[in-house]
Amino acid sequence: MTSQPNAYLVQAASVKDIELIRTLCMQVWPQTYSSILSAEQLNYMLELMYSPSSLTQQMKEGATFLLLFQALMPIGYASYQELRAGEFKLHKLYVLPTAQGKGAGRYFIAKLIEQIKGLGAHTLELQVNRHNKAVGFYQQLGFSIRETIDVEIGKGFYMNDYIMQIAL
Repeated sequence: MTSQPNAYLVQAASVKDIELIRTLCMQVWPQTYSSILSAEQLNYMLELMYSPSSLTQQMKEGATFLLLFQALMPIGYASYQELRAGEFKLHKLYVLPTAQGKGAGRYFIAKLIEQIKGLGAHTLELQVNRHNKAVGFYQQLGFSIRETIDVEIGKGFYMNDYIMQIAL
């Protein structure tokens, strides 16, 4: 890793990085979703998607996790998975609030796209909460809204999302 202050580095993550992913999540999720979701739904979703057993299972089921570093400091995480031949889904892409708006997210997704193109990807899709400011970020990168969905996730909670996609 380089020690230049604005140099980014993307590294593959593994089961040994689960606690780091969880630590980053707890620095991003509350700020991102507290104005969108109830505290109860936020806590439910954190347990559902970010418990050590859930993250381990996601990795076992083929999700590739990545970590983003800036000047040796972890500042983000992502995961993706191939759904069908050439069609990939971005499951997660989060950057610490202190790094947002400074090019880190653009760099991270560019590196991720470069990686999946090397695996034969021709399409990348994602789900994003309809009220998340990231919708605009993804649109700036060329993603378009393919459909609007409401997904029941248990305990009476729903994810009210857009499915967005981009041709690579």
